[in-house]
Amino acid sequence: MPREMITPALMGLDQVRLAVIGLGYVGLPLAVAFGKRYPTLGFDIHQRRINELRDGHDRTNETSADQFAAATRLRLSSDEADLRDCNVFIVTVPTPIDDAKRPDLRPLESASRTVGRAISPGAVVVFESTVYPGATEEVCVPIIEQVSGLKFNRDFFAGYSPERINPGDHEHRLETILKVTSGSTPESAELIDRLYGSIITAGTHKASCIRVAEAAKVIENTQRDLNIALINELSLIFHRLGIDTGEVLAAAGTKWNFLPFKPGLVGGHCIGVDPYYLTHKAQQIGYQPQVILSGRRINDGMGAHVARRVVKLMTQEKINLVDARVLVLGLAFKPDCPDLRNTRVIDVIDELRHYHLDIDVFDPRVDSEEAHHEYGLDLLVEPVSGEYDAIVFAVPHREFLERGAEWVKSLGKHDHVVFDVSQRLPAGFANDRL
Repeated sequence: MPREMITPALMGLDQVRLAVIGLGYVGLPLAVAFGKRYPTLGFDIHQRRINELRDGHDRTNETSADQFAAATRLRLSSDEADLRDCNVFIVTVPTPIDDAKRPDLRPLESASRTVGRAISPGAVVVFESTVYPGATEEVCVPIIEQVSGLKFNRDFFAGYSPERINPGDHEHRLETILKVTSGSTPESAELIDRLYGSIITAGTHKASCIRVAEAAKVIENTQRDLNIALINELSLIFHRLGIDTGEVLAAAGTKWNFLPFKPGLVGGHCIGVDPYYLTHKAQQIGYQPQVILSGRRINDGMGAHVARRVVKLMTQEKINLVDARVLVLGLAFKPDCPDLRNTRVIDVIDELRHYHLDIDVFDPRVDSEEAHHEYGLDLLVEPVSGEYDAIVFAVPHREFLERGAEWVKSLGKHDHVVFDVSQRLPAGFANDRL
């Protein structure tokens, strides 16, 4: 094939045959959005996920039946052979950390091998998964080259466009969030920018290179993590001073430029993970991060801190810890979301277990089989009123808030304590809060 036939500069948007690899929180909304305009293949290695989506059911609750119906050019598959007809690949697989808090790139490497087996000359592959600066060209591209036998920036091209999906947020959607784009050559960067610009009503920002786009993504959540860590540390200080942190923040928040962060548990697959990707790369090049890791240590310790506060409350109220029953309301990593990945509520539960307390967990958003598989927890179908010595209001799902604070208190025995992690209960309903 002549060289000029495989440059992205000559690929019109009407020639795009697109594949989205990984149909989770990030990939599915993207596949649906593209599937309204372009021939789009939504690919996932899990056949169960494909079957659910074919039936119009999205367990993440990010995509409605009406949105599925509007994506008339979207088809779904777990068969790699279907990828071979595509000329644009977008990779949206998870990038977690391992038990040592190091980047776990196995899903990304596997997806790169999948692309390598399917890619043909002239194709473009775009990565959206959060990585450290350099990972796309240092890890993913060599795998694609090795598996495909094609040459980077001659036979195929790459780009990076960081995802900005906020699970559970139905106001800030894919199309209404400005999209950062980048490419490995000026021509591929232009194609990728035009492609995303055709579905993103908020517009795009074309970065100068892939590494800049990667770095921009990883610091977005690092900045937020550090801001929350500061407020968490202030909460620890104010608790020792006997000052209500919520009241302090309300007073400080009257200043026009005070940032409205609150203390809490910092988990999930973004804020609680992304900083470790940046610190990993920093350590690789001989720099030992100070501030970032300090913030991570504070946030990672908040679950145990909450549990110890609950136990202290119980002893102050002369509640016998032997065979005491504790109810934890919420297990997901954030409100109005069923995702359990890296939830820090489990830290509260694990610390409470050290005191040999009888712990029940109720979360109507979470899949009970997943909770049992991931954490060995058997979730309640519905808590019984008047049964608990302590209640930890961990995740303020809409279902809990609609039932109200009186319902929360009704779950406790005559003598019980309530700890409000989220600071969402009205004043006076909780014995203590972060």
